[in-house]
Amino acid sequence: MPAPLDIRRRQVRFRCWHRGTREMDLLLGRFADEHLVDLTEEGLGQLEALLEAPDPQLYAWYSGREPVPATYDTFVMRLFKNFRFTPPQP
Repeated sequence: MPAPLDIRRRQVRFRCWHRGTREMDLLLGRFADEHLVDLTEEGLGQLEALLEAPDPQLYAWYSGREPVPATYDTFVMRLFKNFRFTPPQP
């Protein structure tokens, strides 16, 4: 039986890849693929909280169009803001 943290990671990865807008699917999905395995339980909780934000709001924070509210200004949000999407090469 998988550990509870592994189950949460799989659930979060799914949520990152299935946001609702293609742009956020790609950004958050790739971010999860790259960073999820290294997140602590606290970091995983921060990412889960971040996933509760609507896509337009999350993208505005990511792109710097709007400041990140204090409640979302966490280690994971800063890690996400510094993440640069690179499409896979064929």
